[in-house]
Amino acid sequence: MTFENVLYEVRDGVAHVTLNRPKAANAMNVGLTRDLAYAAMECDEDPSVRAVLIKASPESKLFCAGGDLRSFADAGDRAPLLLKEITMYLHAAISRFARMRAPVIAAVNGAAAGAGFSLAVSTDLAICGESATFTMAYTAAGLTPDGSSTFFLPRLLGRRRTLELMMSNRRLDATEALDWGLVNRVVADADLASASEKLASTLAAGPTEAFGILKKLVLSDESLEGQMELEARGIADAARTSDARGAIAAFLEKRKPDFEGA
Repeated sequence: MTFENVLYEVRDGVAHVTLNRPKAANAMNVGLTRDLAYAAMECDEDPSVRAVLIKASPESKLFCAGGDLRSFADAGDRAPLLLKEITMYLHAAISRFARMRAPVIAAVNGAAAGAGFSLAVSTDLAICGESATFTMAYTAAGLTPDGSSTFFLPRLLGRRRTLELMMSNRRLDATEALDWGLVNRVVADADLASASEKLASTLAAGPTEAFGILKKLVLSDESLEGQMELEARGIADAARTSDARGAIAAFLEKRKPDFEGA
């Protein structure tokens, strides 16, 4: 399926969600965020999707420049209304990606700024090219963060580093992003597409239902006892799947399991 601002294709269990406003630096306007929200719903509803890869189109020199400030300026006094519409779609997309059973990977090339940074850190795993950079950028425009970054960044970095990034708009290079735990791997720019696709394919061949339960557990904000109850229920639910039964049998028979995502 192809939207105007996002390309969507499922291949071998991997949904490729491609930001496709290269002439506008993949800046987020109503059109792009709306397409992203609908792409997320497609991923969530398609049982054949077992991993999701979010990336920029090959023509794009960067992952995402953040919000489309020109559209904000053009909106004049109606900019607050426009921003509520944009965040409505963006937040719906991020919520779907975060809570769907399929693991979601970001492949970050070039700059990830503002909402692009927020989108990247909201995913389950992230790989970036060696020339990638990350900056919050919101307060530089007199704005405040959106796109889930005030939820995910404190959990990834802690309060002080989060506030530093958001107040100073410090630009992190790829090595710093890896050191800070914002990405899982840094690869050569030329290898970003192949490395991210390989990771997505590996995850797509895994126990998808178990991954979905795992994502819910990690997102939980329960007490110790509440979390352990969720763990007990989660592992029991996972044990009901054919993937778990098959993998346990494979372990006992000393062979490699073959997960079907069921």
